[in-house]
Amino acid sequence: MRHWLFMGLHDRRRRRRAAVLAPALAAVAVLLWPMDTERYLGVRASGEMQDRTGRLLYAFLNADAQWCFARDLGEISPRLIAATIAVEDQRFRRHWGVDPLALVRAAWQNLRHRRIVSGASTLTMQVVKRGGKPTRSLAGKVWQAVEAVRLELRANKDAILAAYLNGAPYGLNLVGCEAAARRYFGKPASELTLAEAALLAGLPKSPAGYAPLQHPERALRRRNYVLRRMRDERMISQAEYARAVSEPLGVRWHGLPALAPHLAMQLRPEISAQGKVRTTLAADVQRAAERMVAESVAAARGEIGNAAAVVVDAESAEVIARVGAADFADTSQCGQMDFCRARRSPGSALKPFTYALAIERGYLYAGETLLDSALDYGLYDPENFDRRYRGLVSASEALRQSLNIPAVTILERVGYGEVHGMLRGIGLTTLGQPPERYGLGLTLGNCEVRLEELTGAYCMLAALGEWRPLRIRQAQPIAGRQVLSRGTCLKLYEMLAQPLPGETHGQEAVSLRPAPPVCWKTGTSTGRRDAWAFVFNRHYVVGVWMGNAGGRPSEKLVGADSALPLAARLFRALPPKTSPAWPDSCGEFYMARVCALSGLPASPFCPNTRSETFPRNQYLNRRCDMHHPAPKQDTAARYLERWPASARGWNLARIQNAVAPPNGPTRASAAAARALRILSPPEKAEFVLTGEPDGDRIRLRASLDDQMPLHWYADGMFLGTSTPEQPLLFPLSPGQHTIACMTPDGLTDRVVCNVAEPSPSPRYKE
Repeated sequence: MRHWLFMGLHDRRRRRRAAVLAPALAAVAVLLWPMDTERYLGVRASGEMQDRTGRLLYAFLNADAQWCFARDLGEISPRLIAATIAVEDQRFRRHWGVDPLALVRAAWQNLRHRRIVSGASTLTMQVVKRGGKPTRSLAGKVWQAVEAVRLELRANKDAILAAYLNGAPYGLNLVGCEAAARRYFGKPASELTLAEAALLAGLPKSPAGYAPLQHPERALRRRNYVLRRMRDERMISQAEYARAVSEPLGVRWHGLPALAPHLAMQLRPEISAQGKVRTTLAADVQRAAERMVAESVAAARGEIGNAAAVVVDAESAEVIARVGAADFADTSQCGQMDFCRARRSPGSALKPFTYALAIERGYLYAGETLLDSALDYGLYDPENFDRRYRGLVSASEALRQSLNIPAVTILERVGYGEVHGMLRGIGLTTLGQPPERYGLGLTLGNCEVRLEELTGAYCMLAALGEWRPLRIRQAQPIAGRQVLSRGTCLKLYEMLAQPLPGETHGQEAVSLRPAPPVCWKTGTSTGRRDAWAFVFNRHYVVGVWMGNAGGRPSEKLVGADSALPLAARLFRALPPKTSPAWPDSCGEFYMARVCALSGLPASPFCPNTRSETFPRNQYLNRRCDMHHPAPKQDTAARYLERWPASARGWNLARIQNAVAPPNGPTRASAAAARALRILSPPEKAEFVLTGEPDGDRIRLRASLDDQMPLHWYADGMFLGTSTPEQPLLFPLSPGQHTIACMTPDGLTDRVVCNVAEPSPSPRYKE
């Protein structure tokens, strides 16, 4: 009997322990059960396009047609964080998701007033409430409390607080403090004042009831209540409280940033997929550029309906401003059309690339004289924009004045196929037709280009021949490709250097902070349908297009008159840099004597000469052929001048197999480069003149004589070409000489030799 009594007592104790442990074990199991924290911590954010520093440029509504911009806690004002904790959950940093003291306080107040006048929801419980189904039942509240504890076990306090501030309702269709700060105060949440932060902190309690735009009096009372809570919690001093409550509400409707809308539409699929896309744009520069473009179009008073602009950092090839049209919302002028990508005729804006390739290939010297006169190719007879001719003009001046006749003659020298290939190689993708389709009119712009691509081409000139695709997204830079030599581009700098409209060299000289020098080039399409301007130096490149969407012509659509003033204004408004704005030409040039009339390397018969600089990789393979010795019977003249009768073929005298300047051997030709050696004369050879007829000459020989034609130069002057069948002789003259040899693919070798006069014969006295 006693045994059975003992067994019954033991069973009752075991059941009591089980009754106590079972709920505890169940609670532990619930708390430790896997949980998807993203359900509570994540928000449905709006798509954002940001500038290079993370500033908002453009945003899209989220899937719920709400504005919601997620921000890290470090990007939110500490005043707003403190105000939110003060009014919503004073012990947020100390509880585990549920605040027992708040529960007791709420129960006592509700019992005393016999209605619900106070809640005990913590910030964590409110975050859980937004992530679950709305409920007001007791079971629902218990579930929220359990989930809040579970969330606290898996996420830190800062993550929970950031989730609350990014997901709380602030009235209208504003979710999160960032959207509310921008709508009500026109600033990001990181820049809120104490009074502004207190106002926002009080709105989630009743977003509609305290809506500051509809109910400013209620919003003001709620703001001041939040400030009192902050003072009572000793988060602010009495003086700070007094200053804040005395401030007006300061709320009005602010539009959200909508900069670079054309680019935003282009990147919209990417933004939708990633949420945020950071670009290379600079918000301040973009805002100023949009304003200037709109003002320039408005000043045209209907004659010019639209404009576009691209601003590039020349050193990094990053786009820092991009304006697709003057007014995105103006449908009458096709404002939503992105004119940075529109195909338009460039006019003379392509000429610098023709000149550059001609210099690079040895077909043009920057200082040589060109003939600007009537030019007739049968079915094609180009003429200048003003239908006037200047006669003799230097190549540099012809480019500055944008003369058509010299540009066409230079293109004929180089070949339109070569220029077409180079333009395609530097990103002008719209030149899809065969070169013959454009012909000699290519340099005058009888094609279509895009503003952003042509600006990238000018960036290549600014970067001294290194071409890289323009970058618009923050990403690793793309390695560049050397298209032109530094020397050629330095010559283009000299040829295109001019003061901007309204600036003179005299004004710059007396200025305390002279404006950095710039290069610029304009273009006007046939019929005055498009006006272009490009301004650049080592710091920036600015490209501008102006015109009408339907191609309507206008007398104002002249590059120098409309596009250039806008480009100049944009350029001078850019932030200054500390690095040099002009490239250093040290070691890139050498001096040579040229004919004062033709500008070509001087011959022995040129009566007047001057010094001219040449890129170090440009050989003097042409010589002036305008001056010749006068016949012996003509005792009154020392020389004769022979003038070509036409601009076509002008100044091509003695151009013998003009070759591309050496850019260094390729990998494939490295072995050949080692094999190319000048054998005669040998390095540091010494020669003494004999004075015998035809005796003071040496045969020029190299290691590749029997394999290919070789081009020979003496002291930078082109001597001629040797072939396996026809050697070349060098006439000796006193002094030191540099002999250079070059293969057709640009491999070179040089030697230095000395030639001395014979010693005088000794005289003996008888």
